[in-house]
Parts: sequence; C-alpha cells; structure tokens
Amino acid sequence: MLAPAFLKDLTMLISAATPDEHERLTALWESAVRASHSFLSEADIQMFRPLVLSGYLPSAAWLRVARDGEGQPVGFVGVDADKVEMLFVDPARHGQGVGRALLEQAIEECGARRVDVNEQNPGAVAFYQRMGFVMEGRSERDGLGMPFPLLHLRLP
Repeated sequence: MLAPAFLKDLTMLISAATPDEHERLTALWESAVRASHSFLSEADIQMFRPLVLSGYLPSAAWLRVARDGEGQPVGFVGVDADKVEMLFVDPARHGQGVGRALLEQAIEECGARRVDVNEQNPGAVAFYQRMGFVMEGRSERDGLGMPFPLLHLRLP
C-alpha cells in the first residue's frame, strides 16, 4: 500500500524512550499542551510539568518516541495495560501522521483499546474518533480531581 500523501516526506522512526530523554519529552509535552489545551492556565501547566517529568514518564509501562530523520523526538505515546495514558506530538508536526503512527503502534504492540481525553480539547477528541474510538463514558473531573472533564473512549 502506498503511504498517504501527507506521509510521503515524513522520515520517522518509532523506538523506546530512554530515561535521559524525559526532560526533552517534557518540553515536547509542554509545547503540545500550550498549543492544544487552551483551558489550562499557566499555573496548571506549571503544576503538571513536574508530574510529567518525574512521575508519568518514568512510570509508563510502555513508552515510545517518534523521531525525525535526525533522531529528534517529535512525539511520544505512553501505555499502561490497554490504556493510552499519554500521546503528545510537537505542534509543528500536527497533521503529518505522527500521532496516527504512534497510536497505531500502541494498538498493535500493546493492545491499547482505551483512552481518556480532555473534553475541552476538540482536536484530540476528533483525532481519536477518526481513529475509530467511541465514547463509553464521561467524568466531570480529571484523575487528579481537577475540573477538567474527561471523555472515556474505547475501540469497539
């Protein structure tokens, strides 16, 4: 099968993350969040940043990084059991197939079937719906009890 047109110029390798990359991945996370999570305040971002760096990334059961042709991270996905816990892509690479490639690998290698997505992030909601996920529930608050509604999605 031929690659879609938007992937033709994308040289990308997906490989395991290493602990020495966590700072770079946290910076990528922050850039992606600033571009897509307009509902978060600066204080929220600063509160989440150390959780990502010292908690979420090191504790991910399965963490893969998409790298450009020069080996630089352009996105990452973390999975625990059958749930995508995090998927973030450099905003400069949105719409280029990075998120799709990461999610497809998580589905194939880990059997990822579930994801929680911020309801206030319509781009992410639309992305997961295009990938075949359907809503199975909703929570008023996120996993930390903050007032950021989550949609619980799954692959049928």
